[in-house]
Amino acid sequence: MHTGDKTAPVAETAATKTRRTFLTGAAAATGAVAAGVAMPNIARAQGTTLRFQSTWPSRDIFHEFAQDYVNTVNGLSGGRLTLELLPAGAVVGALQLQDAIIAGALDGGHGVAGYWYGKNKAFSLFATPPAFGWNANQMLGWIRYGGGQALYDELVQQVLGLDLAGYLMAPMPTQPLGWFKQEITSPEDLKNLKYRTNGLAADMNQKMGVAVTIMGAADIVPAMDRGLLDGAEFNNPTSDRLLGFSDVSKTYMVQSYHQGSECFEVIYNKTKLDSLGDEVKQILKVAADAASADMVWKAMSRYPKDLQALKDAGVNVIKTPDSVLQAQLDAWTQVVDELSADAFFKKVVDSQKAWAKDVVGFELEWEVPRSKAFEHFHG
Repeated sequence: MHTGDKTAPVAETAATKTRRTFLTGAAAATGAVAAGVAMPNIARAQGTTLRFQSTWPSRDIFHEFAQDYVNTVNGLSGGRLTLELLPAGAVVGALQLQDAIIAGALDGGHGVAGYWYGKNKAFSLFATPPAFGWNANQMLGWIRYGGGQALYDELVQQVLGLDLAGYLMAPMPTQPLGWFKQEITSPEDLKNLKYRTNGLAADMNQKMGVAVTIMGAADIVPAMDRGLLDGAEFNNPTSDRLLGFSDVSKTYMVQSYHQGSECFEVIYNKTKLDSLGDEVKQILKVAADAASADMVWKAMSRYPKDLQALKDAGVNVIKTPDSVLQAQLDAWTQVVDELSADAFFKKVVDSQKAWAKDVVGFELEWEVPRSKAFEHFHG
């Protein structure tokens, strides 16, 4: 269960135990080497296999996205570096991934930075930031060209002193408000509702009187089935369909400001990563960019089909009312104002707001509205 700052990452003793178990009892399996362009000058990484776990169940499309990244890395390395992908729970649970990588039980992993916000709430600014009017692709533009990567590195390696290095990648569409026992018609319907979300969205929802719980993807539907949750959000129609949300609810509220932009995070044990050399680091970064583009295109193909499949299965898809959206924005203002008492959090937020003002302002002035053309040709 989660109440504000009380959500904490896995204890160090658990991570240490995991590392000991791994070192003494688990032999590293040899992953399948993907065919790719040979790069014979990368001698330092020759024959290296890294144990790489996702935070997603194997049936989720997010684990498939993680596999796409792994395949890209393995192909670009020409067989000299192999990532061996494991699903959530293979070594540790989803919310224990970061500590397991620091401890050396895993070499790297695929997830979202918001999962670590129990260590520092600024982590969520690099995963599910406030609704500043931007989308996830514009947020990643801030990471690449607005100073976001340097701020992320500062948080991980200086503010917290963690032996980690990460790449932020793969912009996601706006997330739905989620699955509920009955339609949400006003902000009052959310008060005291037992609801799953993660990151700063937890703080925002608490300002609206929601009783928030944080849990990994695999646990959400069973919790709803047992009545431990009244509502929950995960991410997208494909994941939600594969995870079985429609088995426990037929009310799907779409459009929300609680997580209007989100991206994935790929993290590695920094000591291990540095030992592989700069050329391998470049492969991992280029692979993140390539997998980002491919994920966006794959989502375009899959998400509409799965949303229609949910409708065909009797799911009632309902737009979140404007009164709830406005209440979310008001709650975001409170969260940003309060957490900006922390100097580092404020530095990141100020940077994000300046970027969003320029980039979104340009888009709104420059881009022609698509809705008119869509209605003209599609009705």
